[in-house]
Amino acid sequence: MADRITVIGWDGTPLTEAAGAALAAATLVAGAPYQLNALPVPESAERIVLGTIRQAARRIAEHRGAAVVVAEGDPGFFGVVRTLRRPEYGLELEVLPAVSSVAAAFARAGMPWEDAQVVSAHGGRLRRAANICRAHPKVAVLTAPGAGPTELALMLRGVHRTFVVCEALGTPDEAVTVLTSDRIADRVWRDPNVVLVIGGTAQSGADEAAGWLAGRPVGYPGADRGWALPGDAYAAAGRTEGETGAPEALPAHVRALVLARLGARPGDLVWSVGAGSGALAVEAARFGAAVVAVEGSRSACARLTVNARRYGVEVEAVYGSGPEVLGGLPEPDAVVVESGGPDVVRAVLDRRPERFVALPRTLGEAQEVRRAIVGAGYRADGALLQETPLRPAGEDDGLALGAGGTGVLVLWGEQIG
Repeated sequence: MADRITVIGWDGTPLTEAAGAALAAATLVAGAPYQLNALPVPESAERIVLGTIRQAARRIAEHRGAAVVVAEGDPGFFGVVRTLRRPEYGLELEVLPAVSSVAAAFARAGMPWEDAQVVSAHGGRLRRAANICRAHPKVAVLTAPGAGPTELALMLRGVHRTFVVCEALGTPDEAVTVLTSDRIADRVWRDPNVVLVIGGTAQSGADEAAGWLAGRPVGYPGADRGWALPGDAYAAAGRTEGETGAPEALPAHVRALVLARLGARPGDLVWSVGAGSGALAVEAARFGAAVVAVEGSRSACARLTVNARRYGVEVEAVYGSGPEVLGGLPEPDAVVVESGGPDVVRAVLDRRPERFVALPRTLGEAQEVRRAIVGAGYRADGALLQETPLRPAGEDDGLALGAGGTGVLVLWGEQIG
């Protein structure tokens, strides 16, 4: 194996004394073509263009001599260090980092970034990166060929954001461009680039979050601890008098089961169909998922927006009802149908979410929904949740079963395999 492997992070500035000495002594140098051309690589050194990092790692492991790997910025941050440290290569590394491309991008924009989410679109993860941009107001995206600013903007079609596109950071060709997301597709962008995606209404009190936790907890500021909160934790959670469009608020214990079956997590996109005032949609967003809430009552949509702002999360409210409104929505990872009936259920299942939950209103509707779940090739299960409240009994602080218990049908399905 190589006698010594030095990983040099380069941000376009002059090399440090240690990095320069390592490069001068190298007998093998791996890096991007522009790096190999711009840096003083010894004429006698073998040169490897970093295309597939694993192939380069195998060649480095076979090499006898001093090897240098040149990477952008901080090679330990979404960089080559993770691959080079894989146990099958047996490499011992010395890492000499420079300023990361993410830190440089935020510096060029003049913005703090301890409250930012940082995601990579490499490896086919563009859709998940886009979902993080839906769910959070400040995101840095490390792009890749075929997963750059244009493709990201198309994934976010209809979601207003400001893009700060930082091209070729640290090189003579560096450029920083600020555009709204609807104008990004009008340009041709150069690799490599980093994209800052800024905007949305969630977590507007950013200054309150600074000072102790990078990235900030989901739902900050002002969010209560826990989840499946009582119904009165959400503004106007039930129907107003005479309102017929919005469903009644789901009891907390039902929301707890639904959230467990949805398994919402960062990078997911969750649909809440028939969302009412959005208690369930908001709580899914508090787990870090992007959420689209579909509701056929305009007043409920307005209350949903208020609840999302109250808990510092992004929920996209879509006014409409029935299967036809679902056609223009982005692809979901998980869906809950809070109201809408079997026709809506079938339309949702046609979009093949990984996880699915429905709340039928009657046993007959539940049977039809279950047939739809099984017929779509999902593993189906369900439960009737019966709630009986406890009430104080007597003067000795005892408890007794109260009256007025209610039952809620919950059906769910997961893709097989």
